[in-house]
Amino acid sequence: MKKFFDDFWARVCANRPSRWLRFSLVSLVFLAWVVWLQNWWVLLWWLLLFDIYITGYIPFSWWKTSKSAAVRTVMGWVDAIVYALVLVYFVFAFVGQNYQIPSSSLEKTLLTGDFLWVNKMAYGPRVPMTPIHFPLTQNTLPLVNTRSYLEQPQWKYHRLAGYDTIKVGDIVVFNFPAGDTVALKQQNPDIYALSRMVGEQMIAQGVVQAPTGDAISRDAAARAYGMAYIKQHPDVFGEVIWRPIDRRENYVKRTVGLPGQTFEIRNGEIYNDGQLMPTPEHVQFNYTFKHAQWRQMTDEQRADFWLALDVSEADRVDDPSLAGQGVPLTAAALEQLKNNPAVSNIARCRFSPYDNFLFPLATAMDSAWTLDDYGPITIPAKGMTVKLDAAGWATYGHTIDHYEPHKAEWRNGRAYIDGNPAEDYTFEMDYYFMMGDNRHKSLDSRFWGFVPEDHVVGRPERVIISFDPDGKGFLGIRWNRIFRNARN
Repeated sequence: MKKFFDDFWARVCANRPSRWLRFSLVSLVFLAWVVWLQNWWVLLWWLLLFDIYITGYIPFSWWKTSKSAAVRTVMGWVDAIVYALVLVYFVFAFVGQNYQIPSSSLEKTLLTGDFLWVNKMAYGPRVPMTPIHFPLTQNTLPLVNTRSYLEQPQWKYHRLAGYDTIKVGDIVVFNFPAGDTVALKQQNPDIYALSRMVGEQMIAQGVVQAPTGDAISRDAAARAYGMAYIKQHPDVFGEVIWRPIDRRENYVKRTVGLPGQTFEIRNGEIYNDGQLMPTPEHVQFNYTFKHAQWRQMTDEQRADFWLALDVSEADRVDDPSLAGQGVPLTAAALEQLKNNPAVSNIARCRFSPYDNFLFPLATAMDSAWTLDDYGPITIPAKGMTVKLDAAGWATYGHTIDHYEPHKAEWRNGRAYIDGNPAEDYTFEMDYYFMMGDNRHKSLDSRFWGFVPEDHVVGRPERVIISFDPDGKGFLGIRWNRIFRNARN
């Protein structure tokens, strides 16, 4: 033992003051991180830092004394790459990360092809729930097309202290709630809506017997039929897998409802607790119209017409008089259209309760909700108690079963929580209602439900760079969007 202590003391004394200074600075940063993390067991990793900087018992730098120049060169690169990956892991997990906008649901606020810097410190970063993952991918390794993470271990959800809270109007990046179960050949589907659609088709075609019982039981049976069919046909739908919360696909939407608020849409306008909410400047709705000179215009004139309205190429239709689905227009573009003498019969698209499968399905269908007339529905808040009668289960059963830490089910006309009959339920998390600004072309909370607090990733701050998917301009770069504010 004396020999060990003599060796230990000799190693400690052999370090220069500059080495101790670097170790002290690293230790202070590490200690501050542990205090923020509020997990004192992590302090044990300080012993590793002490060995790396001071004692050197673990030979991390063995390659530096190798006689082989090739070994020194290769290991030098490996050493640099490992340090870079560790740094990237911590920055992406606790500070911020870049994300790409894959769809047009927030046009014209955020555009398809925008790369965003997302601030994870604003609302408080999540401690990684899936700690072992490759830091530069979300869930799939490129080229080899395999999972970029290990499902185990899974850490319990914990969010560190932030300096702000989510407010109505905030644009937020979050993990797709309905992405917990994924059919790999489908592009980010809501597999629960997909399974119900497949199940209803099977019932209509007589492949399976029509379910009996109350509306909730019939809906559950249709979903079960559909899910079984999807799993039995991986050639069509792909393998069905489960993904951890922080490895689900990233979505970006605008917050339109907060925990505990009663949310409602009346004729496209949003109300919270009965109070009208301001409409963001770039919100779009779909309109149909007629253009008297459309058939006489050249292709170039038609392109100029759409360009003047700022309608993207993907949203254009050859003949607006036949545009049953309409084209998305902001308030400014609509006003411009009204001032065009060649345009007439301008009408905003209207929807019936049967045009879309809205959330929660049984409630939405019974109450004839549409994209523009939705609710009222109370958004769950931590500590809020709801009755689990048929109406309460229809509204909140899916949320409780999929996001709360309990097993919930509906059997024989009543609710069960963890196998026990339950008359009510008290939520353990806050939830949010998220929508896209492209209101008639956004798959959002109206379709797949509330966003749990443990799915929140962070707040977009800046557009780092933006690429036009149509490849216009030099390298397709939208120069006017570089470093643009992404919060409004």
